[in-house]
Amino acid sequence: MLIWRPIMKPKSVRFGLTAVIIMALCLGAASAASSESSNSTPQQVFDGMRQSFQAEKAKGVHARYQWELSGPNGGEWWIDVNDGTYKMGKGKIDNPSVTFVTSDKNWVALSNGTLGGKWAFFTGRLKIRGSQNLARKLDEIFP
Repeated sequence: MLIWRPIMKPKSVRFGLTAVIIMALCLGAASAASSESSNSTPQQVFDGMRQSFQAEKAKGVHARYQWELSGPNGGEWWIDVNDGTYKMGKGKIDNPSVTFVTSDKNWVALSNGTLGGKWAFFTGRLKIRGSQNLARKLDEIFP
C-alpha cells in the first residue's frame, strides 16, 4: 500500500526561497521607483528645502553638506548649516562634512520618498562620504 506524503523542504531551504522572493519584490519596487519619471529637477528639490528648514533642529549643528549629482540635470550643490542658520548654493564648498554622490534622478526620488535612503545606500545608488551622523541629521533639519 502506498502512502502519500507531501515532500517537506528543510527549514533552511524554505527560508532561503522566502528571502529570495522578498528580495525580488524589493528590487522590483525599487527599480520601478527609480525609473519612475518625475518632472522635478534637483534645483527644484533644493529650492523646496528652503521652505522646510527647521531652525530649532539645527541649533548646535555645524555641518557643511556637498552634493555631486550626475545626469542631465546634475551638478554640484552645497548647504552650510551653522547653529540654527543655513546658507545654500550651487557649486563646491570647502571642507564638506558630508558629501552625497548620486544621480539627479536618484536624488529627486530620494527627496520625494519614492526611493528610500537606506535602500539607495545599500544598493550603491547613493554614496556618502564623511560623517554618517551628520548625514542622518540632514533629514531632521530639512524634513
